[in-house]
Amino acid sequence: MMIPFILKQYGFAENACVIAPFGTGLINNTWLITCNSKKYILQRINQNVFKNPAAIDDNIKKLATYLQQHYPAYVFTVPVNTLTGDTLILNGDGAFRLFEFVEGSRTYDVLQQPQQAYEAAKQFGRFTRLLSGFNTESLNITLPQFHDLSLRYNQFLQAVDNGNKERIAHAEPLVQCLKQFDVLVKIFEEIQTNGAFKKRVTHHDTKISNVLFDEHDKGICVIDLDTVMPGYFISDVGDIMRTYLSPAGENEPDLTQVYIRDEYFDAVMEGYLGEMKEELSNIETGAFVYAGQFMIYMQALRFLADYFNNDVYYGAQYPLHNYNRAANQIVLLEELVKKEDVFKAKVRAFMAG
Repeated sequence: MMIPFILKQYGFAENACVIAPFGTGLINNTWLITCNSKKYILQRINQNVFKNPAAIDDNIKKLATYLQQHYPAYVFTVPVNTLTGDTLILNGDGAFRLFEFVEGSRTYDVLQQPQQAYEAAKQFGRFTRLLSGFNTESLNITLPQFHDLSLRYNQFLQAVDNGNKERIAHAEPLVQCLKQFDVLVKIFEEIQTNGAFKKRVTHHDTKISNVLFDEHDKGICVIDLDTVMPGYFISDVGDIMRTYLSPAGENEPDLTQVYIRDEYFDAVMEGYLGEMKEELSNIETGAFVYAGQFMIYMQALRFLADYFNNDVYYGAQYPLHNYNRAANQIVLLEELVKKEDVFKAKVRAFMAG
């Protein structure tokens, strides 16, 4: 097993640590390491997804330096140094880094109450706000075009033209539905040329499990910084809405379980905008609800394209898995569109308050 060899590079004696798998993340391998009564998190970065782990390591160092200089009280998780002063170990087994476990912290895979949504949205908003003075151009792009809706729409169209013909015929109603929402692509393209929309330090993966909570369910900080890159606020807010607003996750095939919980929208709005209202332009806050539509639509496109491409990207636990995921996201998008005017009014009222 390679882990004892990795731990030796941090000065831990062989067989001195208890090693156990940790968490439910799908990309990286993660272990909880207990050495001399102290806990650590060891991760192996998935190099099939992140081609350049050194770029991630460099980003984290730059952000840590800035936050330590300007906001030293902010909790920011940084890798532990090896005996030689490195924060990333690259060898034949992969790319590894070690973090100190934040004592008293916990994570959630599923939201249990609106207050947790508020705290999580607040933490992601705070993260971006505190880094508002950071030079985003100095960040490495760890996943090129990750949230490029134009790219995802074109990939979807290519899959419709070149994918599994039987699957395409079966999913024709979903294809037509997604094509009818292509105005969301046009809005995204307008955002890219609108100077009122600023590129900021953006997390890009704002699921609830990427927030640490304390024992009182107060947010401590955000974690899993591999996807931190320059981006628009709609990426973070959109992913928050996509994963927080419905009680049913993307894998739920029973579409009657997919709906929008207004109280969770309120919590997300108050948490995120409570931190970012002074940072965002009026035009940006006008796109707050669009952010959710943007991200839900993009994920629906990606799921259906993968279904047509025989599940090569996301994989599938059963033949209709990605078809059902796409249908799930389409329903979520339709439900959010129904509430667009009401939610926009809520945003305007909050910003005016």
